[in-house]
Amino acid sequence: MGYTLCVLGCGTMGVAILSGVVDSLDVGSRIAAGREKWESHTPGTVTPTDAADASLPNRFLACVNREASAKKLQVVFSNLGALGQTIEVYAGQNAHAAKQSDVVLLCCKPQHAQSILSEPSMQEALDGKLLISILAGVTIAQLTALVLPSTAVVRAMPNTPCKIREGMTVVSTIPDSPDRELHSTIILKIFSSIGRCLILDEKHFDACTALGGSGPAFACIFLEAMADGGVMMGLPRAEALQVASQTLQGAARMVLQTGRHPAQIKDAVTTPGGCTIAGLLALEDGRVRSTIARCIQVATERASELGQPSKK
Repeated sequence: MGYTLCVLGCGTMGVAILSGVVDSLDVGSRIAAGREKWESHTPGTVTPTDAADASLPNRFLACVNREASAKKLQVVFSNLGALGQTIEVYAGQNAHAAKQSDVVLLCCKPQHAQSILSEPSMQEALDGKLLISILAGVTIAQLTALVLPSTAVVRAMPNTPCKIREGMTVVSTIPDSPDRELHSTIILKIFSSIGRCLILDEKHFDACTALGGSGPAFACIFLEAMADGGVMMGLPRAEALQVASQTLQGAARMVLQTGRHPAQIKDAVTTPGGCTIAGLLALEDGRVRSTIARCIQVATERASELGQPSKK
């Protein structure tokens, strides 16, 4: 049993997803053998390694355009342990790899989607398969126009922390088909094993691209600025970065695990006449709140343009 998982356009995100899935399965094996226990705070679930489970992958294919890229990927995957070393890497053989697969992850750049899905024999290779696209701005309508009606098309928007199983993935609603329940289980197992996963209507995907996909970059700007402030006040760089990183991680976990609103956590830290309120007022003076919100707005607007025909 089990299925074959193929990644077309295996760049940064493709590697992150494959690495997370492989690590999840590998950790599950080690826990089953009593050799390791996954950290309890990690949202990524431990995937059972039951070879008879049709919703778990047992073969992995990764596709790139060039031989040089394929060699680099082989080195990357060889460092993922025994399971990572079984990942098969193909260069310039997208349709061949897709034909051997049951589930195909489309991870190329948005502007390359049409050329890849229009390759000779690609429609036949995807016949009856599950196609999961993580391409920003490329709609389900655009994708379904390039494949046969028998191909089930789903959009997913993961972010790069899925490589360490701390990802956030939004998945579009699963299309109706005889295999809908199996497809749903497969998708949830893939993305829940590498972080948190939720299902939303496709109309929200541009905002999710900005908030979840680009969000780690925005968060790192704030993180770096906090560390810079610590350095300015005399802290060594390494220690300032460690304190800032753990502080942001702890604050985020308090929101996720307790369900409390960020404002409640902020108010609990803010005492009358203290240093926290002084710092908060400085942030308000700099319009940090509105700047961050506008950042998401601008990124969402840009996300809606990706994968669409250029305007002349």
